[in-house]
Amino acid sequence: MNKSRGNVRRWQVVAVVGVAVTIAGIGLGVASAAEAAPTVNCPQVNVNVAIPAQAQNEVKQNLALLQTQIDEANKRLASSAGQGGKNFIQNAILGPLKDKRFATINRIETAIGRNAAKPNLNAEGLSTCTLNGAATGGNTGNNGGATATPVATATNAVPGGNLGILTNSCDTSKLQAHDGFQKGDRCVSTEFGEVAAAANDASLLITSAPRQVNRNQAFTLKISTRNLIRDRFLAAGQGGYYVESSVLQNGLVRGHFHTACRMLASTNSAPAPEPVPAFFVATEDSKGGRTPDTVTIQVPGLPQAGTAQCASWAGDGSHRIPMMERANQTPAFDTVRIRVR
Repeated sequence: MNKSRGNVRRWQVVAVVGVAVTIAGIGLGVASAAEAAPTVNCPQVNVNVAIPAQAQNEVKQNLALLQTQIDEANKRLASSAGQGGKNFIQNAILGPLKDKRFATINRIETAIGRNAAKPNLNAEGLSTCTLNGAATGGNTGNNGGATATPVATATNAVPGGNLGILTNSCDTSKLQAHDGFQKGDRCVSTEFGEVAAAANDASLLITSAPRQVNRNQAFTLKISTRNLIRDRFLAAGQGGYYVESSVLQNGLVRGHFHTACRMLASTNSAPAPEPVPAFFVATEDSKGGRTPDTVTIQVPGLPQAGTAQCASWAGDGSHRIPMMERANQTPAFDTVRIRVR
């Protein structure tokens, strides 16, 4: 027997993280300081397939991470006793814990699937944790009962056509946390936020632009927006970049739009992304809404002859293009080419 196959056999065991127990009550209110701190109760995660040698370290790390996530949630429950309203535990602890577990279980599946048949560990079913009821003040009402260890089945599909989720949090990222300033090589943990219905998704169009201008000649662009409330702009230069989730008001995203013009070195290949554009402005005028309207942008002139690309795109309060309900909808952006003589 070769060493690799021996490793696989030694790992052909059931790995268990989390304990399924009887729950006296799972009320999600916040315990008072006088009550014992609640603890989380998470389903068992069973890895009952042969794990290739190449994946063993990664699987070990993610199994350990599942337990770490439980421990961290329990510490948060203990330290936050008496804080928040009735939904605090669900929104601040159990909800994020579910997201982290889902991503971690998916990483285990993906790690195994690189060198063997990808298993279905039922990430969706095993992600949700509840509270051990003894800590909720002895609530034994209709919310009580027993949890059972969910069983993985072949019909429980993984989102994304069973390709697996690489990650949906910064828990395992090796990059530094993003701090709200315009820096790269960072991991952003801010949630995406609220997504509008398809009919309410933000839309944008450049309705008027010159075909050509002279160098340093002022000109105007006219931009029409729809379903964009232009009242939210967290200054990126002051730490407002990627720090706020998207927020809807009456079903419409709150934000602003940007307009920029840059000179193209070539029209046959994608331009370098890092140079600062020749012109840039953000429009946050406390107007806009469901009905299309038009904003006139004054460009003072472009100093270099050649082909300019002028673009406008919508942004939420923290500068991300507003999300769309469907993947086959066009985001809120538009571009034109202008010849500078």
